[in-house]
Order: sequence, then C-alpha cells, then structure tokens
Amino acid sequence: MEIRIGIANTGRELSFETNEPADAVKKAIASALESGSTHLSLTDSKGNSYIVPTAGLAYVELGSEEARRVGFVA
Repeated sequence: MEIRIGIANTGRELSFETNEPADAVKKAIASALESGSTHLSLTDSKGNSYIVPTAGLAYVELGSEEARRVGFVA
C-alpha cells in the first residue's frame, strides 16, 4: 500500500510503500493524533523508518491495498 504524507510548510510530500494493512496504519495515525503524541513512526516495505512530527501533518493519503496489474487493458 502506498502512503503519501503532506507536511506543513514543506514543498514536497513524503511518499513510500508499506506492507502494513490499511486498518493498522489508520489506527496508528489516529492514536498518535488523539493521544497528543509529538511524532508518528511508520516503516516502509524495505524496513526504513520514518518519524513525522504530528504538529506538522497537513494530510495523510492511503492508497489501495490492491496489487498493480501488469499488461495491457482492452
């Protein structure tokens, strides 16, 4: 699943692929925001960790969990 995170006052967004299910990612983001945590930690499919300050979150876009198709569509 692809995750795109917009950070306030930054011209670029953070975009990466993760193997986590969408529900787990939504739950982690919601709990970090509700608890007043200062940061959110996510891991991509290659094992890299991303720590994002919750005060700077502009938006979080979660892609579909559907696998990409290969080939031509008629």
